[in-house]
Amino acid sequence: MKIYFTDGTEQGFYTAAFYAYPDKNCIVTSSRSLQLPLGAELIQLNTETEKCERVQKKLREYDRGALREISLLLRRGSESREMPALEYLRLIVKNKAPVRDMLAQPAVLNAMSEIKKVTLETHRFTGFLRFMEGSSGVFYAPFSPDNDILDLLLPHFLRRLKNQLFVIHDISRHKAALYNTKECIITSTDEKVQIVLSEYEKGFQDLWKEYYRSVNIAQRPHEKQMKGYMPVRYWKFMPEKYGF
Repeated sequence: MKIYFTDGTEQGFYTAAFYAYPDKNCIVTSSRSLQLPLGAELIQLNTETEKCERVQKKLREYDRGALREISLLLRRGSESREMPALEYLRLIVKNKAPVRDMLAQPAVLNAMSEIKKVTLETHRFTGFLRFMEGSSGVFYAPFSPDNDILDLLLPHFLRRLKNQLFVIHDISRHKAALYNTKECIITSTDEKVQIVLSEYEKGFQDLWKEYYRSVNIAQRPHEKQMKGYMPVRYWKFMPEKYGF
């Protein structure tokens, strides 16, 4: 069995797809913690622009929307994210037509399920993301999504906060979006970022915590209900849950 290792980029994936397409018994991955099958042949691939463009051109010919769908598949937090993308790509090329409605095909059903996990998490964070006002006036929002969705969130917040300086920080992937009311860039960050809260923000968080205490009845715990409204993984950066 051949295992094609990519650099984790979309271009790297399409390069690997060029070589892996005819090999039905191979693995394409960017994970370095993959459990390797005994006797596997390891192939380290660098991005090859010409190969990448050839695969993308073929996909556009058969289904232009597939490029976006594969991009969403490659954002999954799963270590095996490249394989659903490869199987979906293979089916499109085999049929020379869009296949997204062929839900009886396992490759399509799996791809649509994985895509939904990315888009649903993006939608949720448009409401769950919490900004804190720093002493400099910059709004800071840390989060740790399951999937690589930082740039998918940006259009929503650029519309809502177009006149506000802000930082959205994906702490698990060590990158952040920085917006100065004119331009927005995504850059790599240190693992930990220190922020000094404004006095207004400190007071606001204290009020929010006090409200939470006042409506919470210790004799009648409702953790199960809370988890139903909002999964625990979203609690980490919410002021009302600090210290509880």
